[in-house]
Parts: sequence; structure tokens; C-alpha cells
Amino acid sequence: MEKQRYLPLLFAVMFLVMAGFGIIIPVLPFFAEKVGANPTQLGLLMAVYSFMQLIFAPIWGRLSDRYGRKPILLIGISGLTISFFLFAVSTELWMLFAARILGGLLSSATMPTAMAYVADVTTPENRGKSMGMIGAAIGLGFIFGPAIGGIFSKTSLNMPFFIAAFLSLMTSLFVFLFLKESLPKEMRTEKSQQRESIWKAFSGTIIFLYILQFFVSFSLSGLEATFAYYAAKRANIGSTELGYIFMIMGLAGAFVQGGLIGKLIKKFGEGKVIQGGIIVSAIGFALILLIKDFLTAALYLSIFGIGNGVIRPCLSSLITKHSTIGQGSATGLLSSFDSLGRIAGPPIAGWLFTMMIGLPYVSGIVLSFGAFILFYLFSRQTKKEKITMI
Repeated sequence: MEKQRYLPLLFAVMFLVMAGFGIIIPVLPFFAEKVGANPTQLGLLMAVYSFMQLIFAPIWGRLSDRYGRKPILLIGISGLTISFFLFAVSTELWMLFAARILGGLLSSATMPTAMAYVADVTTPENRGKSMGMIGAAIGLGFIFGPAIGGIFSKTSLNMPFFIAAFLSLMTSLFVFLFLKESLPKEMRTEKSQQRESIWKAFSGTIIFLYILQFFVSFSLSGLEATFAYYAAKRANIGSTELGYIFMIMGLAGAFVQGGLIGKLIKKFGEGKVIQGGIIVSAIGFALILLIKDFLTAALYLSIFGIGNGVIRPCLSSLITKHSTIGQGSATGLLSSFDSLGRIAGPPIAGWLFTMMIGLPYVSGIVLSFGAFILFYLFSRQTKKEKITMI
């Protein structure tokens, strides 16, 4: 397809977006503390962003089906720009919450619209590979962003937010000037057509895929929230080493998403790759229970990251193929379930950690088993529907 040539541009856009987002990660806790936030308020500050994404991602997805991808993508990136700038000039705690709420509300347009863009410009055969490329861009952004933020935070805690705002502004200009619209006017849905779209999304077997995404993001966010404490207790790993471990994990995931996932899907199909990813994730969780030093932590976490990393692109591809609603609505719901997992995962994993330090990873194995069953149910029901149609 001719429009497929814009995928490298979208790759660059998502890399820049996530690099800007990643810049603030190592600085946010210290900046919030400087303004006067206590640990509970910091947790709420982190959670409110995901909560806004949970609510508004499906709405933005539906709007992209109605008005096109480019304007909604611009709204999402511009929202990040405003949010980062408000953070940089904040002097009161309420200002941080206002910036975080506004950022979550507007930036929730970015991910579902980008995935819908990929679905618009790719054939079903190439969609999983292209979704993997976008996943790799996101992963690389999260790797380089925190490193940049850590370097410039030495100048001042405000500086990374100004840099992130500038980077997001440049990205929005890049989208405005160079990225072409992917959804022709004749393919857009009317308001009357969208009223039933959410109910349609939950009426078929595709609901199994949405719940599977919740399981995946729940277990991942739980690991991210507790692993620093676990690694310190089990292997005396400090913050600097931990940063390297997560960087290695991110590079391994990005390599698989950007380079291997297309070949895997072509040979085995999205379904088999998802099942393989779930199994590898479960093995990774089990191995994490055995870490004893930096090398084993980096290796075992990378095994988990590779398994977890191949699931999301394949899920995105399958959902856009099987969805009976607009691509934006479908990917918006996927982002919403992802956000729901990221809201629920950290506090529950933290509670499990206080009971027994390895319990979050044991629960990850159990959730992986549940995810495998969900995909089995989806595959079985889909086959039955095909036979019925014949």
C-alpha cells in the first residue's frame, strides 16, 4: 500500500513521544517531593494519569474513527506539551495534579490513534510486524528518555520538564508537516454508527483478548513496582545497577519487536506467537524467583521482557482484524484495558510483596496461566463461529 511508506515517520513520532515521556520518569518523584508531595500523594499523582487514560482512550479512539487519525494524534501530542510545560512551572501540589490530569486526558489520544493508523495503512499479513515496530519505538523511547532526564536533572529538577515539553512541541510540528492522514473521509464513521460500537466490542469473542491485555499489563506493572525492592533484598542490587537491568530488558524487548516479530508471525501466526509469549513470560517470572546477582537479574528479566513484549503487538493486530467496530474504537478499548491493569497492578503487587517478597512473581505465573486459558477460549470460539458461518 502506498500509505505504508508513512510507517517510518510514525515510528519516529512514537519514539519521540515516548522519549519525552520517559525524560520525566527519574525526576518526577523528586520534583513532586520538592513541591511538597508525600509518598501517598505521589502514588495518587502517578495513578491519576493512568485513570484518565482508562476513561478517555476509548473516546479518543472513537473520535479518530469519525474525524481522522491526524487531528486526534496532534491533540494527544499537544496535550503532552502542555502538561510538561505546566509541570516545569509548577510551584504548588495542586498544579502538579492539574498538569497530570490534563496530560492524561489529552495524551490518551496518542496510543490508540497510532495503532489505528497502523491498521489503516497495513495489510492483515503485515500488520503484526508493523505493530511490533511501533512497540519497538515505544520501548526505545522509554530507554533513552530516562537517561536524558537523569543527565539534565543535575542542572535543575525543572529542566527535564522543559526539555520534554520542547521535544513534544517539535514532534507535534513534525506530525503536522509530514505525517499524512491515513483514514479517507469515505471510510470514517458517523455519530449514529458509533453509538452501538462499545456494546458490539463486548458482545463477541474479542472480549477475551481485552481481558488478556489486562492480565499482561497487570502483571508487568506489578513487577515494575516491586522489582527494585526485591532485587535489593535478594541480590543487593542498587539503583544504578537497576537502571542498567531495565535498560537491558528494554533493548531485548525492542530487538524482538522491531526485528524478529515479523518473521515469527509470518511463520507461526499471531496466535502461536501470543501463546509462546505467555509461556516465556511465565518462565521469566519463575526465573526471577532464582536471581542471585546482577547477571542473573539482567538475564531473567530480559527473558520475561521478551515474552511480554511480543504479546501486545500481536494482540493489537488480532483485535484490529476481528473487531466489528472502528479501528480507533477497538484500539482505544485496548489502551483502556492496558491502563486498568497499570492502575490495579502496583498496589496489589505491593500488598503481595509485604506478605512474601516472591509472591508478586508467583501471581504473575498464575496470571500467565489464566492468560493462556483466555486465548484458548478465544481461539476455540472463533473456530466455532467460522464453522457456523460455513
